[in-house]
Amino acid sequence: MKTNTQNNKGFTLIELIMVTIILGILAAVAIPRYTATVKLAEQAAEDAVISSIRAGLETYATEKLMKKGRRAWPDNPFEALTEYPVGYNDLTTDAADVDGEWTFTSDKHITHQRGDNSIWHWIYDEGNQAQGSGQENQASVGTLEDRISSSDAYTQP
Repeated sequence: MKTNTQNNKGFTLIELIMVTIILGILAAVAIPRYTATVKLAEQAAEDAVISSIRAGLETYATEKLMKKGRRAWPDNPFEALTEYPVGYNDLTTDAADVDGEWTFTSDKHITHQRGDNSIWHWIYDEGNQAQGSGQENQASVGTLEDRISSSDAYTQP
């Protein structure tokens, strides 16, 4: 007597198609959430660097007040930091053009390029430090504006 037992090893075509569809749906949901999370993380990192620059500038101004009797900010805001941020390039005065790069441009912009190649910038003004008579003697510390904009191709004015 012969028994006809089929030994099926493996998956059917329908099972494989269903698994592929499920993986596709999961990827369609997960990828946008991942990219949004990366953008938020990069923005938080930028905010941390700018906050440390602002704190460094205040410390720098206070030290100048103690030494010279007048608050002052440096020409380059990164000079106020004890440690430069990762990616800072002090060899160029052009806008950032490499992922993660920080620069201080000749037109007084702090620029940072994110991983998605967008370039964000902040306008820096060291203030008026002229010493003279009358109105010229009115020293003032500068300003560091909030994040200005993003552009794929930052152009200097």
